[in-house]
Amino acid sequence: MRIALGADHGGVEQKEALITYLEGRGDEVFDFGATRADGSVDYPDYALAVARAVAADEADLGILICGTGIGMAIAAGKVKGIRAATVTDTGAASLARQHNNANVLALSGRFTPLATNIEIVEAYLSAEFEGGRHQRRLDKIADAES
Repeated sequence: MRIALGADHGGVEQKEALITYLEGRGDEVFDFGATRADGSVDYPDYALAVARAVAADEADLGILICGTGIGMAIAAGKVKGIRAATVTDTGAASLARQHNNANVLALSGRFTPLATNIEIVEAYLSAEFEGGRHQRRLDKIADAES
């Protein structure tokens, strides 16, 4: 799977660990930064870069990490076709894919331990969109984007 990753200063360390994890799974990883945890960077820069790569089909899915995951999800969701979900547990990660066909996952680098985020990523990547009544709902969201 082709996965785009991005993080701000609050998620750089976990992003680096997730890259190693994902490459170990055999995934192709695109790192959109940031590259340093010291100093402050603007999370929309990284969220938008990842979201645009997913929207352009340059990556299958995106994973974003900031302090809470919330800012990244808000920014990524501004890109047409992106369904970003801030997730803090494995159940929500699976449902984000199964029911919402979330194509960008946003994680907390400050409040969620790395081991938990790895479990969340695995649940997210293992789940598949169920379609059916869920597609009807996503079609309504897509109509609102137009």
